[in-house]
Amino acid sequence: MDLSGIRKLTYVINTVILVLVFALAGFFFMCHATFLVWFSIPTAMVYIVGYYLIKKDYLYIYTRLVYFWLTFYMCVTTVCLGYRLGFHLYCLSMIPIIFYTEYMADKLGKKRINAFAASGAIAFCYLVATGYSASAGPVYEVDTIVRGLFWTMNSIITISFMVIYSGFMLKLIRDYEKQLKDTALTDRLTGLYNRHYMTDKLEEAVKDSTAPFVAMSDIDDFKKINDQYGHNAGDYVLRNVSRVMREILKDDCISRWGGEEFLILFTGKDKDEVLNLTETVRRKIEAEDFDFEGTHIKVTITSGVAGFTEGNSIDSWITEADNNLYQGKKEGKNKVVS
Repeated sequence: MDLSGIRKLTYVINTVILVLVFALAGFFFMCHATFLVWFSIPTAMVYIVGYYLIKKDYLYIYTRLVYFWLTFYMCVTTVCLGYRLGFHLYCLSMIPIIFYTEYMADKLGKKRINAFAASGAIAFCYLVATGYSASAGPVYEVDTIVRGLFWTMNSIITISFMVIYSGFMLKLIRDYEKQLKDTALTDRLTGLYNRHYMTDKLEEAVKDSTAPFVAMSDIDDFKKINDQYGHNAGDYVLRNVSRVMREILKDDCISRWGGEEFLILFTGKDKDEVLNLTETVRRKIEAEDFDFEGTHIKVTITSGVAGFTEGNSIDSWITEADNNLYQGKKEGKNKVVS
């Protein structure tokens, strides 16, 4: 999740808490808990100020203010109404949020909070508030039925939050692992798979497919493009050649094999289909208008196609495609050779 997403989520959480503060203020009024009714005013102000802090991107200040005030609020309500209403349970639900906040702050390069110290402080306040309430009794007496309903409601809310939050964290971890995997297996410039990923796919294809094909494609005279127009133009060409390949070869695996070379893996297709697709890519790139900052660059590619033969190695398979590519270069470039 990026900073914008975190800000939106924080707005929602802040609004939910503010609504709960007003709802609880009404409950305190019904219970004749005068102090808690007045105490709800500064509590509401904390979350109103919270909107300003979120808007200004002072999330570091906002989170610490909320941690402090939520803990303080739960302690006060537990002392005043007793631990049997379950307000103290919300202190426990804050602990995973603190660790999540530390994790996100680290990823976004923001100031971090010491999650273990903050969790320890909250746990200490929890024990003090509940211990005092258990020994001294509540300041305001609440009807037994109401007390039971609030205990049930607060328990359900806390447990539900913990379950939902755990699911959210699991999704976050999975998404992050996928991001790491994609980063490790894709070429940063073109967005295509890299050589490491393609090597694994070739091994899988040899085992699972009866007649896989590969096409080794190379941008013609790429060094001249870099020398004449600059490396930024070369990068532009690489990105757009990759784009054209992705548009045409949607069902096939494409990798940047190295430099201006691309290796394409075809599975589930016969030789004619492979040659037709490779030729379509060649024609499309030849016809494409590569316009870099007002300069039109003529781009063509040469491709060598080879099918896998049972008993051969993957290296010999790739070498055959590479030899066909080299043959195409010798014959004038801008062609497909098999």
